[in-house]
Amino acid sequence: MASSAAAAAAPSKLEVLALLRSLLRTAGGFHDYNVREYTKRRALDGFRHNKDLADPSAVAAAFSDGKSQLEVAKRQAIVYSLYAPEVKNVMELKR
Repeated sequence: MASSAAAAAAPSKLEVLALLRSLLRTAGGFHDYNVREYTKRRALDGFRHNKDLADPSAVAAAFSDGKSQLEVAKRQAIVYSLYAPEVKNVMELKR
């Protein structure tokens, strides 16, 4: 009975892609180049790592973890914006 509840809680492919887009959008909100790129890389690596999950409960657990990571990233983006450096990173000056 627990497996049917976990199967019902498994996110759809569209929900998973929406979570990835939200993570990448949140990562783009960081003013600091290093933090922004790290957050993007971490999000993409997490999704690549879990792309072959087939068990609905494992997919649901990974999705839940991703949502909690999104909330952490959103809070950190707010905190980092309060203390954004005045000087741009060398990598940003080349653009």
